[in-house]
Order: sequence, then C-alpha cells, then structure tokens
Amino acid sequence: MTLYDEGHTVAGWTGVAVATVGTTVTGLGVCAGAGVLVAGGLAIVVVAALVTWGLHLAGWGKPPGVRPRAEWGMRVRDTAARTGHPGCLGCRLAGREAAGRSALSVAAPTVAGDGTGMEEHRAALVGGAAGADVGRGAS
Repeated sequence: MTLYDEGHTVAGWTGVAVATVGTTVTGLGVCAGAGVLVAGGLAIVVVAALVTWGLHLAGWGKPPGVRPRAEWGMRVRDTAARTGHPGCLGCRLAGREAAGRSALSVAAPTVAGDGTGMEEHRAALVGGAAGADVGRGAS
C-alpha cells in the first residue's frame, strides 16, 4: 500500500463529483449540438476547480507528499492549511506559503576538482527570504 494516499479527501471527492457533472453536461451539449450546454458544462468544470481549491484552503484537502497513517481518514481536517503547505500550488496561489519556509539553492564560490579536468560545482542551501540575493553569490 502506498504512503501517499492522494485524493482521498472531502475536497478531492467533491471536486471530482462536480467535475463529473460538468463533463456530462458538456458531453450532452456536444451530442445535442447545443452550444449553451457546452458552455454551461465547461462553467461547471471551472466551478469544480474553485470548489476543490476552496475546500483545500479550508482544511478539507491534503498537502502534497507523505502523511502519517493517522491523518489518512476523510474526516481528518488539515490544521496546517491556514499557514500554507510547502510546495503546494494552491496555497501559493492563495498567498499562504510563509516566506521563510522555502529553501533556495545558490552556487557557492568553491569548486572542487579531482585532477581529471572535471569540476564539481557545489551548491549551498540557504533560507529563502523575501529580499534574498539569489544567483549573486556571497557579497
């Protein structure tokens, strides 16, 4: 059994249900040749994405990656959703990812060589803040 348990959330199932209705309406519109049904179905699919995003931000979704088995149930609400999940596009679009939590990799001034003409460039891991000098090296 996988440790990721992706999509088994209230947000995931609600989004899939609403999107299924939207694609069904779109398909009926295509078969019937009714542009109004096609447009309405596509609008329902957009609503599905917005509902899923809203439920994720309200704590009924999951962060990306591995979660403890105790948090796999659908009734378990994610308390970290208010501050944002690292690496989560939905949280980043909502402006919820804290500035100090992401890490940036910038080139260090040292280069290691083994005498074969091949150089190994090493990178230093530094905390990413709003005004970090990225790509400029140590100044």
